[in-house]
Amino acid sequence: MLDKRVELNCEEEERREKKRDKEPFDSLYHCGSLLGSGGFGSVFCGQRLSDGLQVAIKQVPSDRVQQWTRLPGEARPVPMEIAMLLRLGGGVAGQEGGGIIRLLDWFEVSGRGFLLVLERPPYCQDLFDFITERGALPEGLARRILCQIVEALRFVHSHGVVHRDIKDENILLDTRTLEVKIIDFGSSALLKDTPYTEYEGTHVYSPPEWVEGQCYEAGSLTVWSLGVLLFDMVCGDIPFETDREIVAATPSYTRRISKECQSLIGWCLSYQPEDRPTLEQMASHPWMEGGGETEEEISTLPNQSL
Repeated sequence: MLDKRVELNCEEEERREKKRDKEPFDSLYHCGSLLGSGGFGSVFCGQRLSDGLQVAIKQVPSDRVQQWTRLPGEARPVPMEIAMLLRLGGGVAGQEGGGIIRLLDWFEVSGRGFLLVLERPPYCQDLFDFITERGALPEGLARRILCQIVEALRFVHSHGVVHRDIKDENILLDTRTLEVKIIDFGSSALLKDTPYTEYEGTHVYSPPEWVEGQCYEAGSLTVWSLGVLLFDMVCGDIPFETDREIVAATPSYTRRISKECQSLIGWCLSYQPEDRPTLEQMASHPWMEGGGETEEEISTLPNQSL
């Protein structure tokens, strides 16, 4: 059984204690226009005043926080999202875990709730908008994106965290480099070996066992969501809209898809959780090892920015 406490090492604790003595948010950052909003809060563009760094600022009202936890050196509880991002080390660019959005800073501000200062990579677009604009993606491009997501999630799970809301809107794609960042850990939780009985993710990405029995396990939930996401990428839309369709677990293909790709999707979308692959098995599936996209596929990607 994995420890349910969020523990930070001594070096991190020291850093946290120093951090709490910093200046107020408005002295360090400028908060700009709204980028988007959802059930857990709103995200604004922002700028770090010391060096002009472009950042994203996520505002989470205290009454929308679903899970709380405590951090060393903090008198008051904080949203689980902050603890999980700290546990992941922010996904430092260029190192293992680089596929995770980095938490640069955070504040609790009276009347505004919690403000999370996150990295804002240039030329990025979320995968939902990317697919909406371009339609179904070539398999080579979908493979390149999915391979990065799977590796990032393996890193997340290895650090005792489960995201619980993997979907196209929570994947940022750099349209120049095709590098991926997983965002929005508002539904995340500590990884455990026993079933979960609460779910704050997106319903059309949820598995049959949640729809029918209101419980699921971390690994099988994640893999089911990845099956939905892969179908979404190669067909241009999600496979299921209703509970009946989710429970039937039989996607209807709207485009010509390779047998290898259909094989992986079908495996991930197995009705029985135990019949689904692990993340490691996904990574070694023949379709995942089929090579990168063609030069023609890359050349069709125009630069986009947030």
